[in-house]
Amino acid sequence: MDNDRKSTVSSFYGGRRSGDALNTDFHLPPGAARPRGDSTSSFYGLDGAGNRYSRADPFDTPTAGYNQGSYVAPGRTEPVKGGGDEEAAWDVYADFNNAGPRYSTAFGMGDNGSYRQVPSPTPYSPGSAGFTKGSAASVAGEQTLGGNVEMVTVPALGPEWKAEELRGMSKKAKREEKIENLSTKWKRWTRGETGLCGSYFTRRFTAWFVFGLCVAVALILAFTIPRVPSFSLNQAEPLSPATSPFNKTIPTEFSRSPANFSFPGSMQLQADTGSNYLPLTFKNIHGTVFDLTTERPVATGDTGHLTLPAHSLPVFNLNLNFTYAAVNDSDATWNNWYNGCRNKAIYTNNERPAVQFRLVLEMNIAGLIGTKSASTQVNDAACPIELPLNSV
Repeated sequence: MDNDRKSTVSSFYGGRRSGDALNTDFHLPPGAARPRGDSTSSFYGLDGAGNRYSRADPFDTPTAGYNQGSYVAPGRTEPVKGGGDEEAAWDVYADFNNAGPRYSTAFGMGDNGSYRQVPSPTPYSPGSAGFTKGSAASVAGEQTLGGNVEMVTVPALGPEWKAEELRGMSKKAKREEKIENLSTKWKRWTRGETGLCGSYFTRRFTAWFVFGLCVAVALILAFTIPRVPSFSLNQAEPLSPATSPFNKTIPTEFSRSPANFSFPGSMQLQADTGSNYLPLTFKNIHGTVFDLTTERPVATGDTGHLTLPAHSLPVFNLNLNFTYAAVNDSDATWNNWYNGCRNKAIYTNNERPAVQFRLVLEMNIAGLIGTKSASTQVNDAACPIELPLNSV
């Protein structure tokens, strides 16, 4: 047979042997003939399997002298992934989750499931009676071969807290940090790098804003703050008789023993509110009359709540209650007012001596703190009453 017609890969002509170690592990004994695994070549003639008339399957077409052994042996045949079902999906996580089949039966471990539970360990207690520490072999022998094994992952412990970290969590450290942040923010604000409210109220804007606010407040106060008015008396009649119903509340009486007197009176006052831009409101005006020579108080009066218009010269009445008491009728204050209030017929020229006094006004003005006062004096005032001829 010609060399060019020989099949260099056919197992019949001694083709190349496979280099797989699994195929070289087993050698034929000397003198033993190699059995033919497949005889589909037509080389064996009519009696062989190459004769199409002698084949078991008459419809099987003859080959060209090649069979499975004609090719280089690929070595060991790998198992089918996923078991016998070639269409089953391949799970790449099966080996990690203990869910796939096991192909190794080493150490007696077979493929009998996907979950293996680890038996719960017995806690070690030296005081327990009958407790003996078993060896690794005995512990391993207690596990059932092929049983489920549970894989438990214990997280690693974190680092220990440092002293600086523990101090940073204390109230003192947080307070110091807050003070430091405020100090840093204040320095940045004084340098014009930031504002009090984000980007607003920077140092320059705040300075102009405060200046404008002060000007506005000054203008508002200049027009709204009340001013203490000035007062003047009626020069023609400083003291006048009281009107009803006030004149009925106080009796008119002069007595020598004991030395005293009481009678009602009234005083007309004129206020100057030209310096006020808003109406002037008085909570109360309290007036006190002092004898000019002895400085003893002889009369008091109150106006109560009173409102006067602005930029005007309003006139109002102050009702006075003249009351005085002395030891005897030789008292100078009693004699001054008794002589000024006697009947005119007693005197030859029908002129009574004038009474002299000093008036002090104490005012409580709405919008002003404290009590404001004003005073004036009169040297030639007439007594507001006239005693009868048969008076004491």
